[in-house]
Amino acid sequence: MKNNKHYQSLLTGLMLIIIGISFGCKKDFLDAKPSTSIISPTSLSDFQQLIDNGNVNRSSSLPQLSCDDYYLINEAAWQASTPTERNAYLWSKDLFGGEVARSDWNSPYLSVFYANSVLNGLGSVTVNATNVNEYNDIKGQAYFIRAFAFFDLAKNFAPPYDQATETTDLGIPLRLSPNVNEIIQRSSVQQTYQQIINDLSSACQLLKGDVPVVSRNRASKPAAYALFARLYLSMRNYQKAEVYADSCLILYNQLINYNTVSKTSTTPFPKTNNENIFWAFAAVGYNNSLYNAPANLNVDTALLASYAPNDLRRNLYFITANGLTKEKRGYSGYGSPFTGLATDEIYLIKAECAARRQDVNSAMTYLNALLVNRFAKNTYVPYTAGTPNLILNTILQERRKELVWRDGLRWDDLRRLNKEGANITLKRILNGVTYSIPPNSPLYVFPIPDDEIILSGIKQNAR
Repeated sequence: MKNNKHYQSLLTGLMLIIIGISFGCKKDFLDAKPSTSIISPTSLSDFQQLIDNGNVNRSSSLPQLSCDDYYLINEAAWQASTPTERNAYLWSKDLFGGEVARSDWNSPYLSVFYANSVLNGLGSVTVNATNVNEYNDIKGQAYFIRAFAFFDLAKNFAPPYDQATETTDLGIPLRLSPNVNEIIQRSSVQQTYQQIINDLSSACQLLKGDVPVVSRNRASKPAAYALFARLYLSMRNYQKAEVYADSCLILYNQLINYNTVSKTSTTPFPKTNNENIFWAFAAVGYNNSLYNAPANLNVDTALLASYAPNDLRRNLYFITANGLTKEKRGYSGYGSPFTGLATDEIYLIKAECAARRQDVNSAMTYLNALLVNRFAKNTYVPYTAGTPNLILNTILQERRKELVWRDGLRWDDLRRLNKEGANITLKRILNGVTYSIPPNSPLYVFPIPDDEIILSGIKQNAR
């Protein structure tokens, strides 16, 4: 069958993980690997190890390449980039420029493959009073992983959610089985988002209530609530986004006082930092998307200028050398951007949703609770009463400053805010030529890699 070869490669990758020959030697959860004794996973321990392996929790890098967090300083820097980097920077219709086997598409589907393999395999496990809690938690983690991966794919390779067109807009192939011979066509956007909601609803029922403070790559009930809040914010269902933000913060609401974080370290935040609810990172290490990227790029100057003098984020997020300002390693504690879930994002979702329903006091309470931890000690002046629109605009500005280089968040914000009428046009200038992407452009939907189109026969996105 047409796509058998592609998914057979995923199966081969899974088996390599199972026999324990495909990972390096680090000992933290980024590099966790199953025991070499596992030939065919049968026990709950086996299935947990499959979920913990380093091929899960990986997201697309395309949103970071395409958003307005940075600019390349000259044409030479652009020419030195890969075809995908060059084309993403200028929002070209031919995004991949002949490059194949793109991890931006393949890595989330590999996570889906692991999740489906675990969900399928758990059917052979005998459940009893002694293992039911562990069984439920592992099953909940698998549902969460699939939802997280499907949502990442939908944000990048499907149009932004719009209730008016959800049944006719094309979503993504919803692979719900580890069967490598099964050909799956694209579902509608409505079906795609409903599947994500179904998976997250199952995860919420099954997962443990505590964030695993050592293994933050594992999902938990707060993580499921946080992902629901992010999902509904993206769908512009602000009522439900606020409900799930509240549900998350009731269970886990820790914030880091940035006065306690090293200003000189290039890795100020470890993967296990207290705001990290669920750890994930961008799969593809394009030079132009990495923290402290080696390419000649600079963080957007307007963004840099927006930080107040006593705002600690300016020095904690960025490093300046040789006249260029670049990102330090963020919440991933790693070279690639963080794509997981953290409490600061949830505080901002809560504040935005409260402002949208004109509850100014609640909006300011959550915004101030976050920002007092971002300014030098005894310098923060809390926001006071204002109109709902003024407070909303302030929250969106703070969201821009707080969540910079969180791969996928800025791009998804541009998609949803332009749907709200924000009328944001992105522009790049290269060699004297201005390139732009207008609001609600089809260029906000990335093309599916050509090799996937050939293998599976699914319909390509119009660009």
